[in-house]
Amino acid sequence: MSLLPPRSRNWSAGAPAKLASVLVLALAATSPQARAQQVPSSSGWHNVDLSGYLQHLRALEGVVTDCGAQLNLKKPVPAAENACDPDRVGPNDHVQWPGAPASQPREVRYDWLRSVLGRAGKKDTSTPTVVLGVHSNAKKDQPPDESHLLDAARQRLKMDEQQAESSLPANPAYAAQRKSLDAILAQREYRGVTDVSTSDRFWEWLDNLLDRIMAKISGLGARAPWIGRLLEILLVAAACTILIWLFVRLERNARVRLVPDIETSPDAPSAREWQLWLKDAQSAAAGGQWRDAIHSVYWASISRLESRRLWPADRARTPREYLALLRGSDPRKPQLTALTRSFERTWYGGREAEAADFDTAMAIAAELGVEAK
Repeated sequence: MSLLPPRSRNWSAGAPAKLASVLVLALAATSPQARAQQVPSSSGWHNVDLSGYLQHLRALEGVVTDCGAQLNLKKPVPAAENACDPDRVGPNDHVQWPGAPASQPREVRYDWLRSVLGRAGKKDTSTPTVVLGVHSNAKKDQPPDESHLLDAARQRLKMDEQQAESSLPANPAYAAQRKSLDAILAQREYRGVTDVSTSDRFWEWLDNLLDRIMAKISGLGARAPWIGRLLEILLVAAACTILIWLFVRLERNARVRLVPDIETSPDAPSAREWQLWLKDAQSAAAGGQWRDAIHSVYWASISRLESRRLWPADRARTPREYLALLRGSDPRKPQLTALTRSFERTWYGGREAEAADFDTAMAIAAELGVEAK
């Protein structure tokens, strides 16, 4: 496996030079038994730097050369001296590339080379055609033989070595350009572009947060489909609850209409002016008829409130119904509640009324706007 991007297949132009380099390495190489000790036979992974990776590639080139030399002899060799043993490839490499973070080594696997050596050494005759990623001179309708596979493996190792030895392009220094760009962006006409307001940062943070939440919900729904159905049911239930609450509020507001009736009912309290009700209350109190006096004070208050169009006129309502027409947030509701209880105790409950009860009712009625002028 190569560490760099895939190579172009147009490599045939440099093939003679590459084959010449391989020949020089073959002449300078030692015997197969000596080079067998250069590559560890353990499996797994080996942490190396760039120089260690290059040494491993050169050693593998020697292994391929030894295996090709053994094939040319065309005679059986002892298993202990088998130059095509896949164990000679050694472990895969974790290469620490220059300039890369220490926590991100590059993985280089050699399974393809083990397969080639196993086929060449007849250890794995059932191995399918090995794809080396380089051009082969074998016919397309025939699988390549061991010699072609070894040649392709040698060429691949050589190209990997050349690519690893090539220096990485240095990062150009843009200090001067960056300084010039900062000076341009510091001008007044660019302040609105470079400066980010606090509100924009908040909305960006909120948008990112919602994206993360939606992504987690989507992943959760994929793992547990019933959660999506539950969320749909809860959403519909919440929408229905909000609609019901709105209808209830509208119905309560409709109880107290702020528009006058077209025709006032002749039996409604407002059909008789509240001043007349108050006058009757004062006359009854002068005669000591406290029960009738409180009765007139109550209806004087109802007539006063009804004249302000707090509700449609209707004499058929009970005192409790009049009280329910006022919303709980109305500041007049506590006074009307106290006056209604006093009226119910004396008029419907049969309780004897006294001057103190009348004075209390008059004081409450005054807070509701019923007072003598």
